[in-house]
Amino acid sequence: MSNFPAVQARAFGRTMRRDLWWVQPLAVFLGLGAFVVYATWAAFQGAYYHFGPYLSPFYSPELLGSWHPWIGGKPLWWPAWLIFSPAFFVLWGPGGFRLSCYYYRGAYYKAFWADPPSCAVGEPRKLYLGERSFPLIVQNIHRYFFYIALFFIGDLAYDAWNGFHFDGHWGMGVGSLVLLVNVVLLSLYTFGCHSFRHLSGGVLDRISGRPVRKRVYDCVSCLNGHHMRWAWISLFWVAFSDFYIRMCAMGIWHDWRFF
Repeated sequence: MSNFPAVQARAFGRTMRRDLWWVQPLAVFLGLGAFVVYATWAAFQGAYYHFGPYLSPFYSPELLGSWHPWIGGKPLWWPAWLIFSPAFFVLWGPGGFRLSCYYYRGAYYKAFWADPPSCAVGEPRKLYLGERSFPLIVQNIHRYFFYIALFFIGDLAYDAWNGFHFDGHWGMGVGSLVLLVNVVLLSLYTFGCHSFRHLSGGVLDRISGRPVRKRVYDCVSCLNGHHMRWAWISLFWVAFSDFYIRMCAMGIWHDWRFF
């Protein structure tokens, strides 16, 4: 029996690594933090979320609102002291999908949860309960949020289509392209999801006997290989889409029309 000294847990942030290990978690912290701040601010505005045929993705679908709501305007039961915004009925869906995303959870475990801050770096806690306890257990509902995300992809595709129609006539403005790129990037992110990859072929013991399923699985796997890229690009672009429409609605920017 060998007598080896017990390995002492590193203090928070202590490590023998000499590389710039803190750069990535810091970048994730700043990137996700900036998006959360902007998305929260934009959601509480409740205004300047549409311009011409363009509808901000933060407010789509407009279930309750003042532009083209699916149901109606501000409900009578809404408390007078509480700010009303159509975005409150929307952002929970795509927000939950991203919050429970397998890539994002690994990213913000390090950046926000510091569990660990990076590989071989001391953690701020001595006990790790994993995803079997609150609040991390909530992330296991990602597979169900995938179905909700599919609905939003269809809805945003419809918005992108409407973005090419001006007063009943076919046309194209910069905003048309902004919304089109937005739904494409979100589709690349959504359909490269680990849950969709499992759904398309992961439940089979031998996928080679299902040529259609295998083709879908291979396509999803290709997107999944760049899941981090699509996650960040689509996150930036969906915020930019809202910002572009907001600037046009406020009269700060001019939506240049191609035809």
